[in-house]
Amino acid sequence: MHSFRFIHTADIHLDSPMRGLSDDVPGVAERLRLATREALTALIDTAIERKVDLVVIAGDLYDGDWRDYQTGVFFVRQMHRLAAAAIPVYLIHGNHDAQNQMTRSLSLPDNVHVFSHEAAETKIIDGLDVALHGTSYAERAVTDNLVPGYPAPIAGAFNIGVLHTGLGGRGGHANYAPCSLDELTAKGYDYWALGHVHGAEVLAEHPHVVFSGNLQGRSIRETGAKSAYEVVVEDGRVAELRPIYCDVARWAESGVDVSAADDFNDVIAAMRLAIETGADAVDGRLLAIRLRLTGTTALHDSLAAAPERLLAEARAAASGLSSTPVYVEKVKQATEPELDATTRRERQDALGEMQRLLDEATNDPDIRAMIEKDIRRLAERLPHEIREHADDALLRAAIDGDTATLIDGAGDYLLSRLAADESAP
Repeated sequence: MHSFRFIHTADIHLDSPMRGLSDDVPGVAERLRLATREALTALIDTAIERKVDLVVIAGDLYDGDWRDYQTGVFFVRQMHRLAAAAIPVYLIHGNHDAQNQMTRSLSLPDNVHVFSHEAAETKIIDGLDVALHGTSYAERAVTDNLVPGYPAPIAGAFNIGVLHTGLGGRGGHANYAPCSLDELTAKGYDYWALGHVHGAEVLAEHPHVVFSGNLQGRSIRETGAKSAYEVVVEDGRVAELRPIYCDVARWAESGVDVSAADDFNDVIAAMRLAIETGADAVDGRLLAIRLRLTGTTALHDSLAAAPERLLAEARAAASGLSSTPVYVEKVKQATEPELDATTRRERQDALGEMQRLLDEATNDPDIRAMIEKDIRRLAERLPHEIREHADDALLRAAIDGDTATLIDGAGDYLLSRLAADESAP
């Protein structure tokens, strides 16, 4: 059996809208919007430079129907580059680019094979003794187990299964095409190239069952390095998995302890240090970072009352870095006040009255029911994308009907504003 190398990638989500961006930092935000294209270009560059024998894309090449044809034109152009290098591509469609999700299409070059959405099929590369088995999604929500329908392995070949699956809802992803790890390892294939779960993970070896993860992080929910795998096969066995880091931007969340801060300047200095530390860790890539202020501090109320200033100060600090471009996505205020709820409740002033009203809203079932009804009606009007991808704690609580968290969060903000106003000169 021949030795060969191939690239396994998935969840490229080409031209996916980056979530959490603001035009307040136009240059960096625009670069983030192009990140999925740049990541794919980098992957194709690597495939050509390393002269791999084939490329496997395990679903969600696209992020749904294109806004215009330029998304498809860009992908076709990259496939022509591989065709010129005599590198074939085998891909399946997943839930985001399922057959019924796409109303536009372009002809692909002959080196690209898209597996059928009607039934699992096998493609054999005779010169390499490789057999690839796969099927595309016909519709977004595939709830059937597809593994039993995959063909039997081809004797004497290195068998690669290409599948887009939630594998039991792994990583919080929707459990599309549900199956078990035992089913995959028992199929008789040598390598399962999986997609859908955005965290890279090797679930089994010999046979290998591998999620490549997504190629480029797209929001604060997708932090850390993102990659594809170069798979080295020698004498019919996987000899090595080499991560290929093609991401051009990395998302990160950094905790900033401000318990020792005496004033706003100390907080700004702590945020600047966290930004610099984060920038040092991304190897020159663009850093998209969320700062989370923590610690018990007398500054809690003034910090909670000034979210716009905190974000502006953090972005100003980031703009001073010359070596690494940084986008501060958000500053989350998660500090604790030195004045606890019990002490506030006993005060005979506006602050104490506000705390008692919040307690009543939390404990009175009639008030809670009224709040839940109003919030549910508002949440149902939100667009699907916001409901699915919201990561703000209060917005998430509203969408999920978590009234207690919503009251706590909104109450903390109101109390902090009130306390800050009372302490203002």
